Amino acid sequence: MNTRSIILEQPRSLLFGCGCLEKFFSGFPETGHKRLYILTISALKESLEPFLEKLALSGVETEVDMRITAEPTFAIFEEILTSGRRFRADAVVGIGGGSILDAAKLLAAQLLNSQDARSVTGIGILKERRTYLACVPTTSGTGSEVSPNAIFLDETDHEKKGVISPFLVPDAVCIDPELMLGLPSEVTAYTGIDAFSHCLEAFVNRFAHPLTDGLALEGMRLIFHHLKKAFENGQDKEARTALALGSLYGGMCLGPVNTAAVHALAYPLGSRYKTAHGLSVALLLPYVLDFNVRAAESRFARIAGAIGLSGCGSDQSCAEACVLAIRQWLTALGIPDRLSSTGIPAGDLEEMAASALKVQRLLKNNVREVTFADALEIYRKAY
Repeated sequence: MNTRSIILEQPRSLLFGCGCLEKFFSGFPETGHKRLYILTISALKESLEPFLEKLALSGVETEVDMRITAEPTFAIFEEILTSGRRFRADAVVGIGGGSILDAAKLLAAQLLNSQDARSVTGIGILKERRTYLACVPTTSGTGSEVSPNAIFLDETDHEKKGVISPFLVPDAVCIDPELMLGLPSEVTAYTGIDAFSHCLEAFVNRFAHPLTDGLALEGMRLIFHHLKKAFENGQDKEARTALALGSLYGGMCLGPVNTAAVHALAYPLGSRYKTAHGLSVALLLPYVLDFNVRAAESRFARIAGAIGLSGCGSDQSCAEACVLAIRQWLTALGIPDRLSSTGIPAGDLEEMAASALKVQRLLKNNVREVTFADALEIYRKAY
């Protein structure tokens, strides 16, 4: 039993369930805020119009910003911040995937903050947020809606930078699985695997804790058993709800425990080659599991039980069966098994390994120390 102290920061209000977006918007005027800045995507513009009309009738002015179309850079964020300040927003809501939510979280913190956005990267450096913040995820992947993390691409050095602070945990969260119906199968797979990895890396972690272990195991169970159903039928409401819940559990693990080597090694793929984050994670996942399995056999054996493997014998055999089952699951979801399939040049692997080694805030969590040689070998095996 791990007896170290741990903090689980959570939103004050969390709505979950099909159709709850309407309840969120109908209740918003009760917060007393009158100038709502909404970060979202163009695909949702039409469906949001009825809600915005009702807000206007209630005396709430809104401005909709749809300029984020990929993982956010600090340059794009500064444009959004200027726009939000010009609008004089007293509330921010992000409605979209992880990129939208991360930008909304930092926007709410920076609207009235004297700290520069780049200066708050790191753990616990952001010291305030005085603007109301709500998050509404439209994918089951990042868990950003309940995490204290926001990730941005620093275009000056092509590295991903994290802002980690309890002030980034939203005031309110609305998780409506109906917003996720009809997501493309590829997006469903990538985001679902990312959520699964959040749970797995929080469970197989140097700082794993009983407070999050149960969330992580249940999150893995839900995602492992329902992701393929949603992948094959994007309108499966039961599968979408299960994935949304599993993703939520993974997000709850990110603050107190966080991820490890899978995410650290995945970052250079996104920052340097614009590979989708979920795909980057999926490509590295089996190879990092191979690297870690011997160091945490009992943990992997427990995951085997959670995802439904039985009768595999010893911890070692159960752990090996678990890693194999996950690899087969990724294949069934159409995930390529080689980095080379993404067009990454073989000659860049050493530079990627050097970049990954900079992400010590995650690598320190890994159950095995990862050296430059280890990272390079994992990339070579994955290539």
